[in-house]
Amino acid sequence: MTYAVVKTLHILSMVLLFGTGLGSAFYKWMADRSGNVDHIAVTNRHVVIADWLFTTPTVIFQPISGLWMVYLLGIPLTTSWIAASLFLFVLAGACWLPVVWLQIRMQRIAVQAVAEASPLPPVYWRMARWWFWLGIPAFASMVLLVALMVFKHMPGAGT
Repeated sequence: MTYAVVKTLHILSMVLLFGTGLGSAFYKWMADRSGNVDHIAVTNRHVVIADWLFTTPTVIFQPISGLWMVYLLGIPLTTSWIAASLFLFVLAGACWLPVVWLQIRMQRIAVQAVAEASPLPPVYWRMARWWFWLGIPAFASMVLLVALMVFKHMPGAGT
């Protein structure tokens, strides 16, 4: 596979990762704000599905394609923007993994509340706060990663 093909797939994967993450976060946050337990349960279900269908494959593909491009170009991993990218990716992942667990738990709690026709318990709202606050460094890391992808210094490329 040529560098151009890998780069194109890498960019498309990043767009899908970033877009799914931002969209899922927005819809889940808005559903939680509504207070409608049925709506919250359905939205949580969709967020979990989106993570499995879109986020997980792109989270796996991003480092593979990024490292593949680095290899094809013969750039050392110690290059500052590559090292920073790897650090930011690991930071985002360290926030994302507990978020996935929280989303699955919140989905189950919301489904149970719907089945019992009861309000969401306090543990749901504690988890929702953790989910929200873990999303901030994860999202900031992803924004910085995109900026590094665009503004990186490539020797001999003029940028």
